[in-house]
Amino acid sequence: MVPHISGPGWGWHHEEVLVRPDIRYHRSFLEAVADFGDTWADGSGQGSFPRNGLDDEEAFAAYVDRVLADADPGAPRAEGAVPCTFFWIVDGDEVIGFLAIRHALTEFLLREGGHIGYSVRPAARRRGWARRSLAEALPIAHGLGIPLVLVCCREDNAGSRAVIESNGGVYEDSRNGMRRYWFSQ
Repeated sequence: MVPHISGPGWGWHHEEVLVRPDIRYHRSFLEAVADFGDTWADGSGQGSFPRNGLDDEEAFAAYVDRVLADADPGAPRAEGAVPCTFFWIVDGDEVIGFLAIRHALTEFLLREGGHIGYSVRPAARRRGWARRSLAEALPIAHGLGIPLVLVCCREDNAGSRAVIESNGGVYEDSRNGMRRYWFSQ
């Protein structure tokens, strides 16, 4: 079981940052997804869990159940996919973004994806959400038995690079336009 993350941390007035997906965020989830538009939302699981028809409450509840179940190593998943624990980045009742902790690395994830993927909705960027979320996710990843955590970002993503480096990521190299950073316990 993954703990619920809360607490003031970093002197912020916000109490909750990383929460497990929950149906109570239905409206705000839809707003966050709309804010991303056609762009990919790293950490959202959108590649594995289609989001069509989620304005319906029952469809949304089934989606949340599937996303939560993906942390179970025995859960059905696409070929080549690894177990993943998903979080939503929230401020009160507002979904700010998404974060995923992949429990293992495939060849692709080792080269370009990493253990942790995250994104903050465009309307909430440049406010420290990604930095704080990654800081809270690293101990969770270590608690899942991942002693060395890989986090990657695109070469041209200065914001994500700053987030990773401010959290202590150690740069190893770049592959296929992706910078690769490691975090140890």
